[in-house]
Amino acid sequence: MKMKKIILGLVTAFSILTLSACGSDKKATVDKYLDKIKDKGTLTVAMNPEFAPFEFQVIQEGKNKIVGSDVDLANEIGKALGVKVKFEAMDFNNVLAAVQSGKADIAISGISVTAERQKNYDFTTPYYIAKNVMIVKKSELASYKTVADFKGKKVAAQKGTVQETVVKEQVKQADLVSLTKNGQMINELKNGTVSGVVLEEPIAKAYVAANSDLAISETIGFESSESDSYAIALPKNSGNLKKEIDKVIDKLKAEGKIETFVSDNFDLSQKAK
Repeated sequence: MKMKKIILGLVTAFSILTLSACGSDKKATVDKYLDKIKDKGTLTVAMNPEFAPFEFQVIQEGKNKIVGSDVDLANEIGKALGVKVKFEAMDFNNVLAAVQSGKADIAISGISVTAERQKNYDFTTPYYIAKNVMIVKKSELASYKTVADFKGKKVAAQKGTVQETVVKEQVKQADLVSLTKNGQMINELKNGTVSGVVLEEPIAKAYVAANSDLAISETIGFESSESDSYAIALPKNSGNLKKEIDKVIDKLKAEGKIETFVSDNFDLSQKAK
């Protein structure tokens, strides 16, 4: 009987230790990415600074600086986490890969949420919703009133973006031209290499405001979906990192600050031209 009690006690103790270890492992997993950021004291953000007013570059005090509403958002997140924020500029098609490889902690760059992307990344609650529009030469507005008018024509979209899918699925008779940089697409439109460019409305407005020979078609509309929402990309199973960032986004949205960030940076992008 005494031996049975000893064995029972050992089994119970082992069970408690096992459960404690499992609980500890679970907590470590939930806190993994958040703790990493806090331990190093820096939040590294992957960004493609070619999306005014969300992220773009200006010269301030003789130095090149990344600014924009997404930059303001990232800085608010850094403040809430109690860490500094470091921005890593790169092409858009490398932004998500930087998070997956660990080069960046998060990615903020007008990123749309898709089912395919959700297989490899977590996403925060959406912080902005933007519709897609078609930019054409102002002198050719009358020639392009519907998507059918682009039959056999070339339409540009940025490589790796939702806009590629918009052209493929909603401007089916056009020839998609995928380019790496937004500025390149605008130049191709201006010199006549492509007939249209599909971009998110805030970004399109910034380019049109800076190029008097271009215009946004008011007669061409695209179907909207959840992918028109912008969200921050995080490592898969980011746990409490997502929870903390969602809190910041919800607070900023409730206070109307996201819209203010976008509006203020639109004005800044025009002054920087």
